[in-house]
Amino acid sequence: MIFGEKVRYARMRLSLSQEALAKELGISVPTVTRWEKGNREPQAMTSGKFYMYCEKHGIIFDDVKEFQGDK
Repeated sequence: MIFGEKVRYARMRLSLSQEALAKELGISVPTVTRWEKGNREPQAMTSGKFYMYCEKHGIIFDDVKEFQGDK
């Protein structure tokens, strides 16, 4: 699963709009849109925030190793 698919999956599972997810992560709505379309990859810090947010809400992506110990 590529990053954009993970973002969309997490949003759908948590019933969040792009706007709500952007607000939760402290990023812009166009950034979430670009991620989901595969037009942009996040910086390491932002992807870490996304993965930690998902983990906090019970969504774990098995292929993610970085940032798991950085809670």
